[in-house]
Amino acid sequence: MQNHPEPHGPENAILPLATAPAAELRTIRLLISGRVQGVFYRATMAEAAQQLNITGWCRNLPDGRVEAIVQGLAGPLDALIAWCHQGPPKAQVHAVDVQAVASDEVASYAQFVILAYQPGV
Repeated sequence: MQNHPEPHGPENAILPLATAPAAELRTIRLLISGRVQGVFYRATMAEAAQQLNITGWCRNLPDGRVEAIVQGLAGPLDALIAWCHQGPPKAQVHAVDVQAVASDEVASYAQFVILAYQPGV
């Protein structure tokens, strides 16, 4: 039987996103293609993001893709990207394009929201 340390020390603390050091936060853009509109993709993505303590937004694009800007710690972001490859039950995801967001374009998000598509934005 292996001895595992108890998760009480500061090295095992889970930081709320608002108190996580800014250097540890990552912001990425996701473009999800396939059958991802009309299947509750954005709603279930918002639920997954909130459960993972990820902030940002998602929206439908006129070409049938879903776009998202997501911000969080590396582990939860990786988990959300993995979720994006599956999506909700009725989705058929063909690809998830992950793009870094330039540091001069990074905003701070308080929560994860679903946006309506706005041409030219």
